[in-house]
Amino acid sequence: MTTSFGASQICSISKDPNHQHLELQKFNGLKLLYSPHSFNNRINLFSPVSPFLVRAVSAPTKTETSVQPKRSKVEIFKEQSNFIRYPLNEELLTDAPNINEPATQLIKFHGSYQQYNRDERGSRTYSFMLRTKNPCGKVSNKLYLAMDDLADQFGIGTLRLTTRQTFQLHGVMKKDLKTVMSTIITSMGSTLGACGDLNRNVLAPAAPLVRKDYLFAQQTADNIAALLTPQSGFYYDMWVDGEKFMTAEPAEVVKVRNDNTHGTNFPDSPEPIYGTQFLPRKFKIAVTVPTDNSVDLFTNDVGVVLVSDDSGEPLGFNIYVGGGMGRTHRVETTFPRLAEPLGFVPKKDILSAVKAIVVTQRENGRRDDRKYSRMKYLISSWGIEKFRTVVEQYHGKKFEPCRELPEWEFKSYLGWHEQGDGSLFCGLHVDSGRIKGEMKKTLRELFDKYNLNARITPNQNIILCDIRRSWKRPITTALAQSGLLLPKYVDPLNINAMACPAMPLCPLAIAEAERGIPDILKRVRVVFEKVGLKYNESVVIRITGCPNGCARPYMAELGLVGDGPNSYQIWLGGTPNQTSLAKTFMNKVKLQDLEKVFEPLFYNWKRKRQSKESFGDFSNRLGFEKLQELVDKWEGIPKSSARYNLKLFADKETYDAIDKLAKIQDKSAHQLAIDIIRKFVASHQNGKHE
Repeated sequence: MTTSFGASQICSISKDPNHQHLELQKFNGLKLLYSPHSFNNRINLFSPVSPFLVRAVSAPTKTETSVQPKRSKVEIFKEQSNFIRYPLNEELLTDAPNINEPATQLIKFHGSYQQYNRDERGSRTYSFMLRTKNPCGKVSNKLYLAMDDLADQFGIGTLRLTTRQTFQLHGVMKKDLKTVMSTIITSMGSTLGACGDLNRNVLAPAAPLVRKDYLFAQQTADNIAALLTPQSGFYYDMWVDGEKFMTAEPAEVVKVRNDNTHGTNFPDSPEPIYGTQFLPRKFKIAVTVPTDNSVDLFTNDVGVVLVSDDSGEPLGFNIYVGGGMGRTHRVETTFPRLAEPLGFVPKKDILSAVKAIVVTQRENGRRDDRKYSRMKYLISSWGIEKFRTVVEQYHGKKFEPCRELPEWEFKSYLGWHEQGDGSLFCGLHVDSGRIKGEMKKTLRELFDKYNLNARITPNQNIILCDIRRSWKRPITTALAQSGLLLPKYVDPLNINAMACPAMPLCPLAIAEAERGIPDILKRVRVVFEKVGLKYNESVVIRITGCPNGCARPYMAELGLVGDGPNSYQIWLGGTPNQTSLAKTFMNKVKLQDLEKVFEPLFYNWKRKRQSKESFGDFSNRLGFEKLQELVDKWEGIPKSSARYNLKLFADKETYDAIDKLAKIQDKSAHQLAIDIIRKFVASHQNGKHE
C-alpha cells in the first residue's frame, strides 16, 4: 500500500506498545496513489477472524497545526454557511427562478436539487427535485396523501419511488419551495438530510412483518437515523420559521449523541457530531436481518446485520463497512466497492459503534477532491485493519469477530403476505418507481378509502400495509383494473429491473435510463424468446444514465451504464442475491447494437450453464475473455435452433394473424399472446368480466 502527503498535509506517527496509528489533522485524508484495494469480489461470510480480547482503548489524539489543508469549494461553502443557511436564505427571496452555486450546494442538505429540463433548447427552465427521508421506507397515510396532492399541485403530476426507500417529487418551482417543504413537514414527513454531505436515508427491510427480528432491525434503523440527524435547526428555520416538528427521541439516542468520552464531538457546537463541515460526502447506512438482502447491504458505507440467539432474542450486530457505487468514467482510481466485515458489537453498543465509524470518516475522509471523498476510498487506502483500529479508539472498545450468517437472498415482498398480527400486506411492482396516471389515481383512492399506511422498498416498489382480510378482494380488483397486477402477471424481467431517472431532469445523465428501460426490457424479452429461454427465467437488469450508480448497476447481472448519447458501458457478473460486484465487460455499445451483445451471451447461457446457474454466475465462471470471444464471433442463432414457438396457437393461420398485430406493437407473436392471456386471467381472477 502506497500513500503520500501533499505539501499542506501534516501528520505524525504515534507509537504505542499495544498498537500504532496514524494521526491526521482534521478534515485531511490520504491521497490514493495506487490501484483499488482488491477486496474479494464475492462476500465470504465464513472467513476466519482472529479472536482478541475486548478491552477499552483510548481516543485518537488530534494534532493541532496552523497549516491549512487543500479543500474543495464545497467545503468553503459549508464553512461560510452558518450551518447550512447562508446564502440559501437570501437566494430563496430573489425573483430569479434559480439560485446561485453556493446555495445550490447547500439546498442539498435540505433535501433538494436544482434542475432544468434538458429536452428544452434555448433558455433554461429551472425547477427543483425534492426527496423525502423515510427510515425503513415507512410512509404514513397522511404523508402519502400529502405527497400525492403536492405532485399534482406543484410537481409534474407523478411521484417517484427511489432506490433508498424515499419519494422524489420533481418539477417544483422555486417560488413554491417553502409551501411544499412546510406541507411535507406538517404532514409528519421530512426532507432533511435526504441529500448532501451527511447520513442519508437509513434502509431496512420494508416488509411490515410483526416479528421480533424485523421489528428490532427497523427500530435500530430509526435510532441510527435519529442519532445522525442534524441538530442545528437550519432546516426548520428555513421552511417553517423555526418551529420544530419532531417526535421525542429515545433516551439512548440522546445519550450516545452527547457522549464525548472518546473525543468524538465538537463541544458546545450546534452540531455535536457534524460540526460546521459535516461529512466529506454522502454517507449511506442499511440495517437488515440474516438472509434478507432486500436492502443491497454491501453497497452501503455501513451495513448492519442483526444477530439473534436460537430463541430469536437479539444479541448484537455484524457491521460491514466501505461499500459504495459511484465512480467516474475513464478514471481508474474511482471504482464501485463492496462493504467488508468490520466486526460484531453487542446490541447495546450499536449506536456508539456507528457514531465512531461516522467520526472516523469525518476526521479522515478526503475533502480536497470529491471524487475520492466517500469512505470506501479511505478504507481502500488504509486497509480494514487500520480502519478498525481508529474506529475502536473512537468507540472505546474492541470489536469482536463477525458472527457466521446463512446465505443471503433477495426478497421483493411483492404480492399478498401475512403481517403476523392478523392483517395482510400487499407488495406492488412499480416500473422504475414512477407512480403516475391511472395507477396514481387508484392508489390515492385506496389510501383514502382504507386509511392505509405504506412502505417503499429499495427496489422502487411500494407495499400497502395493515390490510384487513375482508378488504383483500376489492383492493385486488381495484389494483388490477388500474394495471397494478400481482407479480405472477408481471414480466419477470421487469420485476427485478431498476433504472435511475436520468433524462431529462438529472444534470449528470449522459444517456437515457428510466425512459429507455421499457424498450430495452422488451428487446431482452425478444432475445430470450429467440434463443429459447423460458418466460419465467430472468436476469437482474439495472440501467443508469451516468456512472454515479444511483440504481446500483454494478451489482446487476447485466448492468448498463450510460457512457455517451445512446451509448452504454456493459457490466456483467453481479448475482441475484446482490453479493457479487459486477465488472466492466464492454464500453461504448450503441443502443441500436445491444442485441449483438445480448444474443450471444443469452444463447450461450441457455446452452452452457450448469444446473440452476444464474446468468451472473455463468458470466463469472466462463470469464470475460471467453464471453468476448463469443460476442466477437457471433453470426446469429444457428438456423437449426431457429423455430416458431407454436405451442400457444391452434394453427399457423392464427399465429400469422397474431404475429401481424404484434409487429404493430413492436412485440413478438409469443409475447403478445402471453400478454393477452395474462390480462384475461387476471381480469377473471379479480372479478372483472368483460
